Amino acid sequence: MDIIFATHNKNKLKEVQIMMPPHIKLLSLEDIGMNEDIPETSPTISGNAIQKVQFIRTRYNLPVFADDTGLEVPSLNNAPGVYSARYAGEQKNSQDNMNLLLQNLENKKDRSARFITVFALDMEHSQTIFEGVCKGMITEQRMGEDGFGYDPIFMPHGFDKTFAQMSLTEKGEISHRGIALKKLITYLSE
Repeated sequence: MDIIFATHNKNKLKEVQIMMPPHIKLLSLEDIGMNEDIPETSPTISGNAIQKVQFIRTRYNLPVFADDTGLEVPSLNNAPGVYSARYAGEQKNSQDNMNLLLQNLENKKDRSARFITVFALDMEHSQTIFEGVCKGMITEQRMGEDGFGYDPIFMPHGFDKTFAQMSLTEKGEISHRGIALKKLITYLSE
């Protein structure tokens, strides 16, 4: 089965490719020649995922899935949430985003956080949603060189290392994206 993963994020693409079974051939946006930015104007994570699949489906008429992810920090009224990628501005710079988050958490005792990923799948012009949640905490400093986004400052519950200190396989087993992706893969394999 050929299916498009609607992302321009090479790190996400790599993370998802590792988990895909051999019978599912993943096509990137680059593979199909799609270079324009996909709108993300919904006020919700699931709404953005659906918006992305609809945008691609109407242009290419192929099975497609897309995700949107947000990091929610309760002591910051669940910010950055749907604005996680552009928390520190439209330049979508991970270092700036982490700097701002760490700054906003200075002197806060509650550093709990959760990542939420929603995958939207469009197989025959109808959407199916798959959600994954990973709870943890925001560390006081960056730890690890791997991963992307907020990975160097997010430590999942039950672990003494951040996502950026884990292999892609280890992260995929427990992460928000991994949990949602496993549900999507199960659905595609039925």
